[in-house]
Amino acid sequence: SVRPGVGIEVTREPVGVVGIITPWNFPIAIPAWKIAPALAYGNTVVFKPAELVPGCAWAIVDILHRAGLPKGVLNLVMGKGSVVGQAMLDSPDVTAQTFTGSVATGKRVAAACVEHMRKFQLEMGGKNPLVVLDDADLAVAVDCAVNGAFFSTGQRCTASSRLIVTEGIHDRFVAAVTEKLKGLVVDDALKAGTHIGPVVDPNQLAQDQDYVEIGRKEGATLAFGGERLNRETPGFYLQPALFTEATNAMRISREEIFGPVASVIRVKDYDEALQLANDTPFGLSSGICTTSLKYSTHFRRNAEAGMVMVNLPTAGVDFHVPFGGRKGSSFGSREQGRYAAEFFTTVKTAYTAAG
Repeated sequence: SVRPGVGIEVTREPVGVVGIITPWNFPIAIPAWKIAPALAYGNTVVFKPAELVPGCAWAIVDILHRAGLPKGVLNLVMGKGSVVGQAMLDSPDVTAQTFTGSVATGKRVAAACVEHMRKFQLEMGGKNPLVVLDDADLAVAVDCAVNGAFFSTGQRCTASSRLIVTEGIHDRFVAAVTEKLKGLVVDDALKAGTHIGPVVDPNQLAQDQDYVEIGRKEGATLAFGGERLNRETPGFYLQPALFTEATNAMRISREEIFGPVASVIRVKDYDEALQLANDTPFGLSSGICTTSLKYSTHFRRNAEAGMVMVNLPTAGVDFHVPFGGRKGSSFGSREQGRYAAEFFTTVKTAYTAAG
């Protein structure tokens, strides 16, 4: 202390009972990176996975129980979010709530947590831009765009759904991406040689198809794909859809689709590209393909996103560093790595006078 004879100890303590609500798109990774720090910092957990993926949740909890976790420390609950999730949010016994899912549901989680004055952490949507400048390595840019926009069937909050391309490279980029898409195999995800599997369920397929139609009506050009596909293994297969001549004002450029649908927006230069990249209510991940140190450095510092990728897909993260976004994408402290301590613990400052 600045006062003579007084010592100070700053410690972190568990927050108590942590509610964990996770989505279906990464049914092992997201629960794992929430459950692990929650337990490591001494909390107990009530874990509710998405309805579509109960098997993965059961496997994680079963492994931890068989590994010797004390009874009652990790509790798995299954069911509809509107029933089971709401019961968690209504319970005064839950002292902290971490949620990954849609923006609409995230807002309901926030409102319920404020009502109970509990700590909460939200990871929600994204409308992530990938900027491609004239000086980019074309092969690198194409790989980044196709991987980020269409792999995992586009069902990632970090997917590159807006491809913002300067006019000097635009036509070559579109032609190369289209050619790449023609070579991708859409089929059963467990079959060797498959690049893109089905979307998750009929509702998601209908949403994706609706947005393809919306894009057409808005005046964008469907340069490739967007068709329902049939395969030997039953599933909800959709050919990756690439729109060109899109604008940043279109719904396909403003709203999260969460499927294999991306739009190319033509711009004249870096300044316009940066302005459009930041012109979104979201701010999770933002990428740029360039060989310029000047532009890559400026973009890293000025992109309004929680994560910035240079010559890499916007999707794909390491688990030992902070994960999270800005604006409508995230609320609260970051996930993963040492930053997890901010959410899963509370700080205590103790003063002691020497006797």
